[in-house]
Amino acid sequence: MNAKAAISKEIFAPHDERMLGAVQVKRRTKKKIPFLATGGQGEYLTYICLSVTNKKPAQASITKVKQFEGSTSFVRRTQWMLEQLRQVNGIDPNRDSPEFDLLFENAFDQWVANTASEKCTFFQVLHHTCQRYLTDKKPEFINCQSKIMGGNSILHSAADSVTSAVQKASQALNERGERLGRAEEKTEELKNSAQQFAETAHKLAMKHKC
Repeated sequence: MNAKAAISKEIFAPHDERMLGAVQVKRRTKKKIPFLATGGQGEYLTYICLSVTNKKPAQASITKVKQFEGSTSFVRRTQWMLEQLRQVNGIDPNRDSPEFDLLFENAFDQWVANTASEKCTFFQVLHHTCQRYLTDKKPEFINCQSKIMGGNSILHSAADSVTSAVQKASQALNERGERLGRAEEKTEELKNSAQQFAETAHKLAMKHKC
């Protein structure tokens, strides 16, 4: 079982929560943390996790989880409700980079993800979750690559394509209907002409008999 699957099972499942995504991080600027504040356990790995409650109404949150050196278990540390997230800073919109910042109501952290692709995946899940679970006070996403925000654009593009196809099909049907209408009118005219010709021919035939 990999670390993220273990975190989901050990940290979130017991609280009836579902983990949506996680990214392994290190601080870009190291904070001076007293030895006692870490419980004297030394080095550790840090994960920023995004989760949502299974109970309705669903509530999303961001949790800092740590795994101390020499331990196979994980420890839940700081947790913020998603509503407390104010800004997500991707640092550089022009290239893949692992750096990012998270600004909350009462905290600000500068991180470096394990890889740029891991950060990108987490940002995509985070952006989607904000759109789905926050009705107002959505965080600002700045300095982010377009592919991170591209989910809605892709959906809009697909919707536009479907709408365009429907409009074209409707137009084609209308044009076909008009052509059919004109053909029906022409057929009716020919039918009337034939009927008139037949009546005239009948009258002439009766006249010659007389």
